[in-house]
Amino acid sequence: MNPFLNRRLFLSLSAAALLPATAQAQATNATDAAFDQIAQAWLDESIRLSPPFATSLGDHRFDDQLGDLGPASWHARSALARRALEALGDIDRSALSRERQVDAALLDNSLRGDIWTHDQLQAWAWDPLVHNEYAGSALFSLIAREFAPLPERLRAATARMQGFPALLASTRDALDPERVPEIHAQTVSGQNRGLASLVDMVLAEAPALSGAERTRLIEAGRIAKLGIAAHQQWIDDVLVPGAQGDYRLGPDLYDAKLAFALNSRLSRAEIKEQGEREMARVRDEMYQIARQVLEGREGAPETPRRPNAEQRQAVLNAAMELVYADRPSRNGLVEAAETMLANATQFVRDRNLVTVPDEPVRIVLTPEFQRGVAVAYCDSPGPLDREQPTFYKISPIPEGWSDAQAESFLREYNTRALEGVTVHEAMPGHYLQLAHANRYPSMVRAVLASGPFIEGWACYAQDVMVEAGHLDGDPLYRLANLKFLLRVIANALLDIGVHVDEMTRDEAMRMMTEDAFQQESEAAGKWIRAQLSSAQLPTYFVGWREHWALRREMQQPGGESFDMKAYHDTLLGFGSPPVRYARALMTGDAIS
Repeated sequence: MNPFLNRRLFLSLSAAALLPATAQAQATNATDAAFDQIAQAWLDESIRLSPPFATSLGDHRFDDQLGDLGPASWHARSALARRALEALGDIDRSALSRERQVDAALLDNSLRGDIWTHDQLQAWAWDPLVHNEYAGSALFSLIAREFAPLPERLRAATARMQGFPALLASTRDALDPERVPEIHAQTVSGQNRGLASLVDMVLAEAPALSGAERTRLIEAGRIAKLGIAAHQQWIDDVLVPGAQGDYRLGPDLYDAKLAFALNSRLSRAEIKEQGEREMARVRDEMYQIARQVLEGREGAPETPRRPNAEQRQAVLNAAMELVYADRPSRNGLVEAAETMLANATQFVRDRNLVTVPDEPVRIVLTPEFQRGVAVAYCDSPGPLDREQPTFYKISPIPEGWSDAQAESFLREYNTRALEGVTVHEAMPGHYLQLAHANRYPSMVRAVLASGPFIEGWACYAQDVMVEAGHLDGDPLYRLANLKFLLRVIANALLDIGVHVDEMTRDEAMRMMTEDAFQQESEAAGKWIRAQLSSAQLPTYFVGWREHWALRREMQQPGGESFDMKAYHDTLLGFGSPPVRYARALMTGDAIS
């Protein structure tokens, strides 16, 4: 018996609870079946409207289709959400099984979010990055993973490349240049060029076909490149010069988007207040470690027990220099990360922290069409393709960067920091958590995965590794981890500051470089990311706090007998729901 699933017993007082046990089970089964029918109809139509989305899930019935991104397709998505929400309203959720109560809550939040996004936010009309990601994934998802024989995937790629000119034309129909922010237009200009490299990736596999099929593939590649070139000309001649939109959402749009993204009771004001408080606490903790590592070092600044602001900053800067001093080579990021991943995996097994999945994971360079937003991220397979590899992607240092720019980057992603990134993106972070989540049977749970749960787990996992003594309890590794936590906190404050509080670039850079010790190049990149995205950066901080709150609550009754692995395996066995729903499933509390 798992103690975390049975710590408390919840007795429902719904009408179903008053029925005899057999009748109650029949009523629940019937209601579950009705909900499943609504959810499946919604998912089937969503897949039909977005074939690349189906491919990413592992549903390969539509691999030779592309869909479109014109205004009518976005209206159809909104209409689908309205129909599904109306049908969901007819379900008596109290009669659902507890697992489906969670799925119903997720679906309700998602459908309302889709309608609001279409009607109010209207990102489809002003965010070209949404369109570019769709186009790039349409090809990348066919080539990156070997879910079918290569000739079969190439035939699908042929069909999709033939549709590229029409797809990109539909993008131009949807976007209103005057509403597009300049930073979005400039970024998509670079990313669109990367689409041609994806076509080249496909064409490099042409020898797998022969005769007429190879000829059709090559011709489709030529057609796709013509479409990409025409789109590039429109971007550079029309979109970039005409872009006049404001990248700041403002309080009303931001608060609504944040509520849908977090699916949490936390308000923007509460997140900001908690972030500022945690920023001060973490810096205090870092100062105590800095005093230890600087003790006895020649040239080290004084480390008083009660420093003033200038003394504290000087001590922290000096300690961080020790962290920055050990860094990988300019072209050695992937090789270093591979060694770190192997070591982290063995450490997790040795310490029995959580069950390590068998699914493969590979470290690769980020494809060109995806660069410019994040330095590293995890690309996991869909739940229907869970045997396929997860990609831990790392953006290379651009060839055109000077030695000074590269050094700034490597100071930020120094050896200990890269250890933390590898923990976060792969082991026991995103790769491990999403591999567990892909085993959960509900497709609704998989499709509507919670960002705060996923990002929060990865941040929490970094703490767990430090707590367990990874790298032999190295205090500089602990210092690097706390610096990463400052970045998590700064992410939330930056997002709120940029989109609501009119934060300037100078204010943002000061917070990131001085308060959170980020290198100039990293902070500059994050400033761009904050303009390009919204309501995503706070998910790390919110999810991290929620995961720690739940862990402490579950750990307190058991004390020293607390089984860390049992807790983690149970938690990850629920898929990726919001943490509050995972807690309810653990404790037996009501699912509200």
